[in-house]
Amino acid sequence: MQSPTNERTFTQLIEFDIEPQWLQALVTALSEQTERLARDFPGFLSATIQASEDGRRVLNCLQWQTREAGDAAFRSVEHGEGNFWRLIQQHRAKAVTFGSFQVLRNIERSLDDALHCPWLNQAQRGIREGDSHYQKR
Repeated sequence: MQSPTNERTFTQLIEFDIEPQWLQALVTALSEQTERLARDFPGFLSATIQASEDGRRVLNCLQWQTREAGDAAFRSVEHGEGNFWRLIQQHRAKAVTFGSFQVLRNIERSLDDALHCPWLNQAQRGIREGDSHYQKR
């Protein structure tokens, strides 16, 4: 079974440093913003919004089919509806850290409970798909 993850997937990580009393409001705002992105921008794959146990950090992870798709979506929230900078101010984030990453390896569990660990760029690395797992030539 092939992994549903595209070879060129791109991940945006945005970490917010906040006071715990702003946690729920920020999570709600990020959820609404992420739903708009998922609905309005092609190339959206998935997103998670995570919080540290002490409620002082929130991590928004967005995964896109390509870097171009992620960049286009981020440009829209920088200045458009749900202005990202206003969101930061409204929820009194003390610091915001941005990170962009290309997915090089993906390990996931399928519906049949098997683990799949496909190599990306298989042709370039001399890897081929075997019957039940990936093997080096």
